[in-house]
Amino acid sequence: MSKTFGLIGASGFVGVRHIKAIYETKNELVAALDPFDSIGIIDKYFPQADFFTTIERFDRYLYKKKNSNDKVDIISVCSPNFLHDSHIRFALRSGCEVICEKPVVINPWNFKLIKKTIKEYNKNVFAILQLRLHPNAIKLKKAVKNTKKKFDVDLTYITGRGNWYFSSWKGDEEKSGGILMNIGIHFFDLLEWIFGKVEDTTIHIREKDFAAGYLEYKSARVRWFLSLRFEHLAYKSSNTHKELVINKKKIDLNEGFENLHTLSYKKILQNKGFRISEAESSIRTVFKLRQEKLSFAKNDYHPLIKEIMK
Repeated sequence: MSKTFGLIGASGFVGVRHIKAIYETKNELVAALDPFDSIGIIDKYFPQADFFTTIERFDRYLYKKKNSNDKVDIISVCSPNFLHDSHIRFALRSGCEVICEKPVVINPWNFKLIKKTIKEYNKNVFAILQLRLHPNAIKLKKAVKNTKKKFDVDLTYITGRGNWYFSSWKGDEEKSGGILMNIGIHFFDLLEWIFGKVEDTTIHIREKDFAAGYLEYKSARVRWFLSLRFEHLAYKSSNTHKELVINKKKIDLNEGFENLHTLSYKKILQNKGFRISEAESSIRTVFKLRQEKLSFAKNDYHPLIKEIMK
């Protein structure tokens, strides 16, 4: 039986992925909310969807449908990071299940009120943690599970961003959580899912568009490098580069991302999706990295730092 969806934050690129996932899982988007009022992509998938530019009107719409036969079943939250917890609670109060894009929250203490609201309204909140569904990540997790040794890992994630990025909410750390939360959370979650509990953290560089450091997990020592700078892509052929090097063997993560949101939705609709409690630990790790003092005490920095610092 198909589900009816509402969506908060339809204009961003990740909102489009959610719209596509709703369509490809043969469900229906019946309403969308976004202060930006030019979202032609909806015409491709759900031209009959109602559209709102203010949450007050969207609230009125949901309230009228709440106890009717055509109530909205699920709300997908794709709004700016700092609004996620508020919009999750709004959706729960509206009688809907929730799917939230990551990061679920910026600050760990926001989980407490969300959990309280989940309990109050007896609804589910699922987190999109799509990298866990990548075939290469699943293979790696199985390999790690079958050995007791500790791996040496280099994580590199470079994705070029222009000046627009830093003029938007994404460039405001109070709203996005900065590069560590907005960009890094994808991979910090993946690393913990594969290698287990975090045992040690070090931050070497923390700029608005560039960060690097060291994380030690139960089964891995990880040197990580995140960047939004185009010049760090000088030796690459595309605008984005994702790579894990494990014991000097490269694990390519540049391909195979196209359908991961749709796969996430399929899992969620089978009640096999990731609950928000599964996203909490990596968010606490990132929050710690955001507060930690810079240190180069150990010779554990990412090899690209040597090239950049020449």
